[in-house]
This record gives sequence, C-alpha cells and structure tokens, in this order.
Amino acid sequence: MAKNTLKFWTMRRDREIRVLLLLCAVVLVCIGLYFSHDIFAPVSFAIFTIAIAWPLQRALQAKIPKLLALVVTIAVTLFVIVALAFTVVWGLSHVVEWLVNNNDRFQALYVQATEWLDEHGISITSLVADSYNPSWMIGAAREIGGRGYRLISFIVIAFAFIVLGLLEVDVTRRNIERLKNPELRRSLLSASEDIADKFQKYMVVRTIMSIVTGLIVWSFALAAGIELATAWGIIAFVFNYIPFIGPLIATLFPTLFALVQTGSWELSLAVFACLNFIQFFTGSYLEPRMAGATLSISPFVVLFAVFFWSFLWGISGAFIGAPIVIAILAICDRHESTHWIALLLSGHDKEADPK
Repeated sequence: MAKNTLKFWTMRRDREIRVLLLLCAVVLVCIGLYFSHDIFAPVSFAIFTIAIAWPLQRALQAKIPKLLALVVTIAVTLFVIVALAFTVVWGLSHVVEWLVNNNDRFQALYVQATEWLDEHGISITSLVADSYNPSWMIGAAREIGGRGYRLISFIVIAFAFIVLGLLEVDVTRRNIERLKNPELRRSLLSASEDIADKFQKYMVVRTIMSIVTGLIVWSFALAAGIELATAWGIIAFVFNYIPFIGPLIATLFPTLFALVQTGSWELSLAVFACLNFIQFFTGSYLEPRMAGATLSISPFVVLFAVFFWSFLWGISGAFIGAPIVIAILAICDRHESTHWIALLLSGHDKEADPK
C-alpha cells in the first residue's frame, strides 16, 4: 500500500514538473519571439507567401523553364504586395490630407460637444482646456500613415526571404524525400501540403470577402454622402485581411469622419450601425460558408491570436496571427496525442457534421 502511494505521488510530481517546464518553455519562446520580431516576423510572412505563390510557380514550371517561371512568380508576387501596400498608403494619405485641411471642424465639434455637456450639467472644460488640442487626431492619423510606410520596409525585407524560399522549395522537398525514416518523411510532406492548402484557401476566402466588403463600404459611403468614399472602400478592403481588428478600424474611421464632416451625432451613429451590420454579415455569415469546415477555427481563438501576435509583432503579427494558428492546428490534427487540441479549438461541431 505504501509503495503504491509513493509511486502515485512520484508520478504526480513528475507530471507537475513536466507541466511547469512546458509553461516555462512557452514563456521563454514568447519572450524570444517578442525581442526577435525583426527576424521572425518577416520570415513567417515569407513562408506564408511562399505557400500562396508556389502553386503558380509549379504550374508555370510545367510549361516554361524553371528560371523563367521563378521570375514570373516573383514579379506577380511583388506586384500584388506592392499594390496592397500602395492602396493602404494612398487611402490613408487622402484621409490625412483632408484632416489637415479641415482642422477647424474639429474645433467646432469640440465646442459643440462641450456646450451640450454643460447644458446637461457635465462640465469638462476645466479638465481639458489646458491639454486639449484638436490637432492630436491629425497626429494620430500621421502616426498611422508612418506605420504604413514602416510596413512597406517590412515587406521589402520579407520579399528577400520570399525570393530565396521560392528558389529552395524543390530542393527542400527532395531532401525530405531522401529521409530514411518513412514515417517522418510522409508526415513532413503531408503536413506541408495540408498547411499550404489551408493557407491558399484562407487567402482566397479573405480576398473575396475583402473585395466584397470594400465595394459595400464604398457604395454605402457614396449613398450616405460621406467624402472620400473611394478611400474608405480601399481602407476597408485592405484592413479586412486582418480579422476582427481590421474591420473594427475600417468601421470606426468612417464613423468619426462622418461626425467631423457633418457634426451630426445621429448620422455618425447610423453610419456606425450600418457599417457594423455590413462587417457582421460578411464576417459571420458569408465568410464561414465560403471557408466551410476546412478552416473552421473558434472565433475566440482567432481573436486571441490576432491580439497576441499583434502584441508580439505589431501590424504584421495581426495579419499573420490567424495563419499561424491554422498551421498549428493542422499539425495538431495529424497526431493522435494532440488531436484533441485541434478538435477543442476548431469551433466546429463534429457531431453535427453530416460527414
């Protein structure tokens, strides 16, 4: 009896030690990722882009020489990345220009708000009179624009990794096929193909939904008489690639802009409600039906991933966070010991699945 009790407590202590070691390892890895974001963020983005661009290069290699196929693939990839970056800078630059030229409207809106609060017995003038400056919104907008330019620098660095990675895809695959362990060989090849397929479907779905969202926001801005409708449509299109946070920003900006433009709180609330309905309809109804069960991930997990990776790597982390979770869950799903993790975080009811 005493021997069994001792064995039980020994096993329990070993499990606790392993859990503590695992938690320490996770914390250390997160700290390392935070301080090495200048390296790992571009590399992660490059790997994701390679998975998206590789089918084009593989299709071209079947018809034209490999080197020419690589050049065409790199040119197409560069064009897409530069086009997206340019649209962000173009849209934000027009917004900043409008804010600079209409700085007096902020002052008028501030006076209107303080007068309304004073009439209802709420006095904030003494609290903010010394520190308030309507130009802070212009500074914030300029800061966002500056982040857009830093994002372009990030893309330039990542593009170098993309070029080198595309050159080595075939070499890496052949090296994996030469592994002597057949189980490891099959696992690496199948996991890589599965993750690449999920990445490609993820980007197809997000691109289609971003286009739809951008067109709807542009049409709504035109119908509501909001200035810079084209800029808002483009901003909504690009920011929609970032789950949750992107659509929220694309909703708040036109709302605040409508308030500054018209000075009407009622209109700005109506704009906010309509834009949120648009984002809810596209993100919660259309997108899950396009993605299906292949990319089924709990919305809670996606939101956590966006915030967690944006904390580690900033804007690039917010974009790449969801694909990283997709890759992790794809790997977990392929192993019996970790399958429960993929099932728990999938947000998909397996019992209700007709398959």
